[in-house]
Amino acid sequence: MTAAWDILITRAEHSKLRDLNLENIPFGKYFTDHMLEVDFIDGEWKQPEIKPYQPLLLAPSMAALHYGQAIFEGIKAYNDQAGNPRIFRPLDNYHRFNQSAERMQMPAVPEEIFMEGMRQLIELDRQWVPSREDHSLYIRPFMFSTDEMIGVRPSEHYKFMIILSPSGPYYSMPMRIHVEEQYVRAAPGGVGYAKAAGNYGAAMYATAQARKHGYDQVLWMDASEHKYVQECGTMNVFFIIGNVAITPSLEQGTILNGVTRQSVITMLKDAGLTVEERPLSLEEILAAYDQGTLREVFGTGTAATISPIRELACRGRELHFDVDAWTVAPGIKKRLTEIREGKVPDVHGWMMPV
Repeated sequence: MTAAWDILITRAEHSKLRDLNLENIPFGKYFTDHMLEVDFIDGEWKQPEIKPYQPLLLAPSMAALHYGQAIFEGIKAYNDQAGNPRIFRPLDNYHRFNQSAERMQMPAVPEEIFMEGMRQLIELDRQWVPSREDHSLYIRPFMFSTDEMIGVRPSEHYKFMIILSPSGPYYSMPMRIHVEEQYVRAAPGGVGYAKAAGNYGAAMYATAQARKHGYDQVLWMDASEHKYVQECGTMNVFFIIGNVAITPSLEQGTILNGVTRQSVITMLKDAGLTVEERPLSLEEILAAYDQGTLREVFGTGTAATISPIRELACRGRELHFDVDAWTVAPGIKKRLTEIREGKVPDVHGWMMPV
């Protein structure tokens, strides 16, 4: 980093960690002692600061509250075998963050602020990285507009922040999924490929309706015909049919280009499976299930990692899967965990040391 981007650090007087047990912790409920904060004012990024985790003082007229200019990312850090934290593919998240920023007409965050700010923040709170299986330090970079005025236009002022949360698994059990054929997550030409806050708010109603009937999440279909699968809740989705892994393509811009998705595609190919990124219809899925060739269905995401689906409910049918008999998803998850925890060589160069 240049001198202009030297990060000011103010340490917390006392750590909250002494009152917390990291051995059994839910996802996203607790936050570390410090946070990164930097403002975009008068066309430039100001002094980045790492300071004690604290509330923000915001104006009621703040633009993000009214017009939804807000984006975020999800990244994870893990301890290796020597107890040193390493971050999983943060540069990929950085590039996707700025793609989201461009779509939402927000300024790009400089790589030095994003990457070095994250590294120094984790270094400062490194004792918060859990070592238990399926646990990690969840990293949440986010940005929102801060203009104090009412008016529908891109803001001139923004705030970029990073907070950290020691977390357990997002889904602790295999999921029951409802195939959603009324509501849609994204349409071609929209913001489905961006990690915009509004995408998640808009998904909550359909998800809540599914949960009333005992399902964990919904499988979204395409907006035009409700024929082709899209994402599963907040995750990308994979179907193993025969010896082929199929996941929806990114071409229409309706699906998030997940970093875990990219990693799973690479590892599936490493394991000798054919991977197809293409439209996948519900009819093809049902036919494969009836023929006995639909072997596994699972979601992938930073928060969820790899989450098996034990039931798909659609069109009056229930498709059940014997998750305990699976080999592909558990094998990929095990290998990915070993890479993240430094138990096997990181041949793809995915882990960034802190």
